[in-house]
Amino acid sequence: MIVAIHQPQFMPWLGYFDKMDSCDVFVLLDNVQYKKNEYQNRNRIKTSNGWQWLTVPACYKFPQKINEVMIDSSSNWQKKHLYALQTNYGKSPYFEKYWRHFKGFYDQEWNLLSKANIASVTLLKDMLEIKSDIVIASEMEGLSDEPNQRLIDICRRLGADTYLAGKDGKTYMDFNIFRDAGIDVIFQEYSQPVYKQLFNEFEYFMSAIDLIFNCGEESMDIIRKERVNEYTFHKCAS
Repeated sequence: MIVAIHQPQFMPWLGYFDKMDSCDVFVLLDNVQYKKNEYQNRNRIKTSNGWQWLTVPACYKFPQKINEVMIDSSSNWQKKHLYALQTNYGKSPYFEKYWRHFKGFYDQEWNLLSKANIASVTLLKDMLEIKSDIVIASEMEGLSDEPNQRLIDICRRLGADTYLAGKDGKTYMDFNIFRDAGIDVIFQEYSQPVYKQLFNEFEYFMSAIDLIFNCGEESMDIIRKERVNEYTFHKCAS
């Protein structure tokens, strides 16, 4: 069984869902330190002038974990996001099909960033019809605080024999302890596919929102289309 583990991001990009689609269980690692100015409280959408951030305002105090970070509710960020989506995707081919689902997400009140992120991941996962199971790391007791051992603990708890890592894992993972634990390590190599977007030239690395509004039911096939030639798994050297 293959397990992948990733921090819960807000409305993630295509590679995030390619990784999810390539494993049996996708673990949302919400009990590690929050990182500012990355993708844990924001993501990008395409506009007629390039791209813009959809940002969830966070009240962060170092060294809070992701599941401890509160959302700053003093600004009506949900209304701003809905306006941005309607303005930039209102004329997209699948806007009417999916708009109510996004509106349902934004009509809810969110206090914890991790809860909003997990809901956004689940929302897009369901639209893409990905079948992998989702598990929340903070609901698993007794995990090690040491990064490599924590990954092994999660894999063992779920009965996994293979861990699917991002390509950057090669730079920091201790492969020996995975080998000693009897867990193979394989790596995601993902190449962003090009698809039909609104406005001007193609913008890479947008939130999956962009793909879904533009390509609808074909979205998951588009995410997978580079996999045969460019998406490969590399087994960890023993």
